[in-house]
Amino acid sequence: MRIPILGLLLLWLVSSLGCSHPDYPSRPITIICPWAAGGGTDRVSRQMALLLERELGVPVNVINATGGKGVTGHNRGLSARPDGYTLTMITLELNMMHFSGLTDLTYRDCIPLVSLNEDYAALMVRMDSPWQSLNDLELDVGKNPQKFTASGTAAGGAWHLAVAGWLLAAGRQADDVVWIPSEGAGPSLQQLLSGGVDLVCCSLPEARSLLESNEIRALGVMSPQRALGFEAVPTFAEQGRNWSLGGWRALAVPVGTPPEIVDRLTNSLVKITTDKLSKDSFQQFMASQKFDSTTRAGADLNSFLAETDRKLGELLTSQAMQSVRVDRFSPMVYPNIVLGLMFITALAILVQKKPSSAISMQEQSTPILPNRTNFLFVILAAILYSLVAETVGFVIAAGTMLLALLWRLGVSLPYALLLVLLAIPITNTVFSTFLRVTLPQGWLGW
Repeated sequence: MRIPILGLLLLWLVSSLGCSHPDYPSRPITIICPWAAGGGTDRVSRQMALLLERELGVPVNVINATGGKGVTGHNRGLSARPDGYTLTMITLELNMMHFSGLTDLTYRDCIPLVSLNEDYAALMVRMDSPWQSLNDLELDVGKNPQKFTASGTAAGGAWHLAVAGWLLAAGRQADDVVWIPSEGAGPSLQQLLSGGVDLVCCSLPEARSLLESNEIRALGVMSPQRALGFEAVPTFAEQGRNWSLGGWRALAVPVGTPPEIVDRLTNSLVKITTDKLSKDSFQQFMASQKFDSTTRAGADLNSFLAETDRKLGELLTSQAMQSVRVDRFSPMVYPNIVLGLMFITALAILVQKKPSSAISMQEQSTPILPNRTNFLFVILAAILYSLVAETVGFVIAAGTMLLALLWRLGVSLPYALLLVLLAIPITNTVFSTFLRVTLPQGWLGW
């Protein structure tokens, strides 16, 4: 009996040692980026992941959790397990979303570690645009209110607020330029090049490659002085418009993260952001991308977030900003419509007693599944769409699901394909352009 008892004691001892907290970090770390791939926040997130991986000695991955005007990514990151293995690239929207009623999240719901930069908004137009200056644009907007469209982020986001504030400062209404929501600067600039919008508001570094290739032109930057690396771009103040607004980016962890882990991460980030000598340093990256590299930590960062929250709260809750603060349509309007239609379709399939004559004619060539099986197919399609749409995009995901469902329900393949080719692009246009509800853009910006 002694051998089994000794074996059990040894197993218990090994298990106890295995359950003790290992030195942090001991496994991969994730950075949640609330905005789309290709934008400034994504680029800064990925560079920081590379350097943090080198500093901490474990893999650091970036996940783009877009949607909900920034709510999706911020909520996912700040509600994660507070163990130091999920960081969030928080942005200016954290000072704004709660004033718009989108979420209860504020800067108080995280532990900010280090801010990485502060970039001011700028207005971009295509190189073939007739607008050569901010004054040219203001004259056209004054003559044709709500004729022109702009994009850059979600409705009510930082760059939308920048445009609305500029219009108010110019004596116009905050919605005299129609805002087309998007998931970030990257998709917005692609819409600008394709003619989908007339202007884009984002930071100058986010548009750097297009500016340098002379595909777009910056009419002005909303900063107190000309931006470093973009000295040719005049400020709004230089063009007679007293208005400025900038965004910020910082890394944060969920409330409840152990102090020793917070200290380890903060010290590592401060080391990374202040290093000017190492090869491929963060400072060199920011300079090469022409990003501002203002950093804050500790009490300075907390005070900055509190003051920014106060200022934006006063602006967003003012009567003049109601058109920006409140959308005509909820961000959930499209998912709710889809779920409603799916429910009605599934219920109709479930209670159907016999196939329609149109389907009966095809019984010989196209097998019709039992009602309950069709019901399950519709439900599974809805679930699958919700899982993949953010990644692959609305047009591809919805088109594939609809085509499969129509075919399985007995519609001939040519007719099903024709219906999909007509219905999906029209739906996408109606919601993204006329209703101003952003649909997932995915791999190809669709």
